[in-house]
Amino acid sequence: MSNNNSQDTVRITRVDGEAADLPLYHGTYGTPCIDVRGMPRDIDCFTYDPGYATTASCSSSITYIDGEQGVLLYRGYPIEQLAEHSSYLEVCYLLMYGELPTIRQMHWFRNRIRYHSMVHEALRRFYEGFRHDAHPMAIMETTTSALSAFYHDKIDINDPEHREICAHRLIAKMPSMASYAYKYSIGQPFMYPDNDLGFVENFLRMMFAVPAEEYRPNPVFVRALEMILILHADHEQNASTSTVRLVSSSGANPFASVAAGIASLWGPAHGGANEAVINMLEEITQSDATVEDFIERAKDKSDPFKLMGFGHRVYKNYDPRAKLIRQACHDLLNELGEDNENQPLFEAAMELERIALEDEYFVERKLYPNVDFYSGIMLRAMGIPLNMFTVIFAIARTVGWIAHWNEMMDDPELRIGRPRQLYTGPERRDYVDIGER
Repeated sequence: MSNNNSQDTVRITRVDGEAADLPLYHGTYGTPCIDVRGMPRDIDCFTYDPGYATTASCSSSITYIDGEQGVLLYRGYPIEQLAEHSSYLEVCYLLMYGELPTIRQMHWFRNRIRYHSMVHEALRRFYEGFRHDAHPMAIMETTTSALSAFYHDKIDINDPEHREICAHRLIAKMPSMASYAYKYSIGQPFMYPDNDLGFVENFLRMMFAVPAEEYRPNPVFVRALEMILILHADHEQNASTSTVRLVSSSGANPFASVAAGIASLWGPAHGGANEAVINMLEEITQSDATVEDFIERAKDKSDPFKLMGFGHRVYKNYDPRAKLIRQACHDLLNELGEDNENQPLFEAAMELERIALEDEYFVERKLYPNVDFYSGIMLRAMGIPLNMFTVIFAIARTVGWIAHWNEMMDDPELRIGRPRQLYTGPERRDYVDIGER
């Protein structure tokens, strides 16, 4: 197992005395992991872990999270430093290749992404087959999977060159396909990418420009979206990344695997959480009740209202991404001025955060604001519609999915994913003819 040592062992003993000495692996950081693969052989047991909450399904050198301390590292670099100094494409290079690029490497990588930014004209016609009000995530899932039908000549997963080309194509084409989903929904013509623009500027132009007018993206919007993409680029073995790994473990091509990741991301408990935050804030601002009233409702077990954007499966401290994006959100709304329509939402969000961080109920349960709490407000302020929020997340996370996929392809311990189960169904019984039942 790469970057691990197994000098230590842990003895597992059943109540009947059967025992096994299992290897204990230590990573660079984090909780050690017991290698339980020998348990079925040695003591005839499997582990039971619904949701894989305490199971490490792989070893990885890409991202590290310390949920107790609120730490997020990409390839060892703190997210705070990357968010302040880096660009999204530079972070993409880091996640894919393991090191920050030199000027020459960055120039090469930026040109490679630009080269692949257009999509096949026949794929553009796919959009005409969808209802105009189809959810953009449904369109993204379908068109991403369809890429394998257009670029099938370069999807040999055992060829490192093919894998690299697939990675570049996915990163480059996601903004184009996302903008087409939006343009189709509002009846506007699709905008081809402009390779003279940067990655974020190009996406904003494809989203909001029309052929009849010149469009210049607001630099404040560009930087705000750049930060959102950086903060969402990867997050260890989350549901969508684990889905990509599981699908890829069968040998599926990367386009199909990433399409499966998009399907997982679409869920409201994952990528759809920032939409839920906006819906909650709108409910609060449009109600006659106070923010304190909603806080009390959230603490009432008999009330179905839930405080969205607080707490995290991994972080038991303040989400470091939330700290960064909170200030960026503040700067963005200040740029727009106090008269903008999103100011009441931001003020409600700030009041929610202030009360929750001082309320014993939330403090005891370590329910701190997460990144979704502010990202939706920022996207809304930039004019990005609610149903596109998770699509932005998918654009950002594509590089994380691809980095993990590529890492897994080189893992000598790669096996097809095949979880076990605890069977609780009927005992063996014999078939009875339908007329005798």
